Amino acid sequence: MRLMRFGPSIVFLRGNVDVLKEGVRELFGVEEIPTEEAIRESSEFETILLVTPPEETRTIPPETGFLIRRGAKVVLSEIVNSKLPVERVEIESTIILLRVPEKVDEALKLLAEKFNGEVMSQLDALNLGEACDTVISVTRKKLSSPIGPEDVEGAVLVRRDFLSVYRELLIDTPMLLFKLLPEWNEVTIKLYDANRRYEENIERLLLVIEDLDLGFIVGEGWDWDYPRPFMRVPVYRLKLLTWEKPERVKFLFKGLEYRGYTRLCDIDVFVGKKKIDWVELGKFKSKFELAEKAREELEKLLSEDVRKKLHEIEERLLRDTNDES
Repeated sequence: MRLMRFGPSIVFLRGNVDVLKEGVRELFGVEEIPTEEAIRESSEFETILLVTPPEETRTIPPETGFLIRRGAKVVLSEIVNSKLPVERVEIESTIILLRVPEKVDEALKLLAEKFNGEVMSQLDALNLGEACDTVISVTRKKLSSPIGPEDVEGAVLVRRDFLSVYRELLIDTPMLLFKLLPEWNEVTIKLYDANRRYEENIERLLLVIEDLDLGFIVGEGWDWDYPRPFMRVPVYRLKLLTWEKPERVKFLFKGLEYRGYTRLCDIDVFVGKKKIDWVELGKFKSKFELAEKAREELEKLLSEDVRKKLHEIEERLLRDTNDES
């Protein structure tokens, strides 16, 4: 589970606006887009260039900017080496994105107390912050997806260098989450494949857990299961600490058991010693209908890269199944 990541680096270029914008277009091969769209589409460590007149001193983002899919150090070195007529460069506060599942207001209050910061909107924090400050932006959205301004539910402006803030957050974020959510759910997942294609199926399972940020994996390994008396089969067992409801976890994994009408594996979810039965997940006429609905939701939730990788693995599994037939 990923609870924290950096936002983009926001860099202000001061100088002749028309000349600088044309130079940036030629140098990086990008076009100007709305600043909010640039923030929404940006990923960790990428750079947003904002061009303003030389007399502007405030770090208030203009309506449009350039999203550069490279780190700020590389971008600035290319700008300097290209000899663009930049009169002054200013850097926005460093953004750290923090994901919490609920109780956002309480999380913001705890962060402000810990770092002696001030709770405000992300826009206000960026407007008031300086280059040496840190903005902790809190969202409920998974951090593997793009995070737009509308996804940030509040921010804390910290008048401290981002390295010291980041180091403390690395250590203290799990404790912060346990304060917000003292009762997590611990579920045990057992994966069985009659065709012994465990490597591919385990990879599919881990891809979904990681991409959807379903929880912390606190244990995994091989075990035995006994579906019938005197019958022993190998299973891959995984323990997951999650803030999701166990029934939700079971529903999502049901989407991995089938591809169409072909069964790829069996995935059982336990809370303690109790196995969650598929009939507990809703009014479905059959396992096939449940698996179809679960698969539809998985396809919507997964990121494009992970969805593509999942399909590639499953194509191999389907070919192997057809060859054995």
